[in-house]
Amino acid sequence: MKHIHRLLLIAFFFTCLTPAFASVSDEQQHETHQESHKKEKFEPGNFIMDHIADAYDWHVFSYGDFHFTAPLPVIVYSQHSGFHIFMSSNFHHGHSSYKGFELAKEGEYRGKVVELVDGHQVRPFDISMTKNVVAMLISMLFLLLIFISVAKTYTRRKGQEPKGLQAFLEPIIVFVIDEIAKPAIGEKKYKKFVPFLLTIFFFIWLNNMMGLVPFLPGGANVTGNITITMVLALFTFIITTINGNKNYWKHIFNTPGVPWWLKFPVPLMPLVELMGVFTKPFVLMVRLFANITAGHMIVLAFISLIFIFGEMNPALGMGTSVVSVFFVIFMDVLELLVALIQAYVFTLLSALYFGMAVEEHH
Repeated sequence: MKHIHRLLLIAFFFTCLTPAFASVSDEQQHETHQESHKKEKFEPGNFIMDHIADAYDWHVFSYGDFHFTAPLPVIVYSQHSGFHIFMSSNFHHGHSSYKGFELAKEGEYRGKVVELVDGHQVRPFDISMTKNVVAMLISMLFLLLIFISVAKTYTRRKGQEPKGLQAFLEPIIVFVIDEIAKPAIGEKKYKKFVPFLLTIFFFIWLNNMMGLVPFLPGGANVTGNITITMVLALFTFIITTINGNKNYWKHIFNTPGVPWWLKFPVPLMPLVELMGVFTKPFVLMVRLFANITAGHMIVLAFISLIFIFGEMNPALGMGTSVVSVFFVIFMDVLELLVALIQAYVFTLLSALYFGMAVEEHH
């Protein structure tokens, strides 16, 4: 039975991939006839944005005219025609639209699914399974498998020294608890925040690392998407606000040690402190997004130099490639460090905000 299940899963996977192979083949033939006598100019801006942006399909790799791409489900709700669910491969096969929907080629909705209404592009309510969504699901499944396995190992081997994956993860978990949670929150109140801090640390670190892989799980730019970093920062904001004690809110609305004329009759200081409540999660959101996106853009910019100089002169392009590849390797090694640092910084700042919220009056 186990072998049958595996065969069914493999068959289902390749069935999903088949439309992508067919669509790419047809599209390549269609484009070959149209562009055989026309050389398309390389656009570094489009090249960079297409690689760091989200997508409705999963482009794994290219080899010549062969493109290995897996389509993903497009799920949209139109005010005119209701819910629609179809595979993103329907936008290929030489067709620019499907059921009144299309992928915008330019403008503010570039790369997004839009609906054609009276000749105008209208953005529907979009809850599609994009590359970033699939990458997050994969990372969450991966984390669950790892930590459930490690937890079972701890239960089975009580009192014994850790081995394998257990030995690798234990120092990291202890570091987050002893060097981040305890000093920032306090010895008495840190325990209830540890599950969130560990989850956010490993989630950000893993997705940062996954974003550096050019294929499998697709090189998705999860933490370089501002909507995802916004949700992570929103979790920190909600937990901080819910756990804020009397002393925390007193420091915001009636800050001790501040002259009365800064608080009454014009509440200047309370307004500044209240603004800080919202700017803290904003800083968390932008810091993670900007650092991860900047790293990817620098790597892609060095790669773009090869094609830019290559269009001027093939020999110049080959000479530039040596320098560009060296800097790309250097940046990739640096991003390995940045991936860990950004997970640490986000976790540390979240712990500091929790510590400020639960700190007792001295």
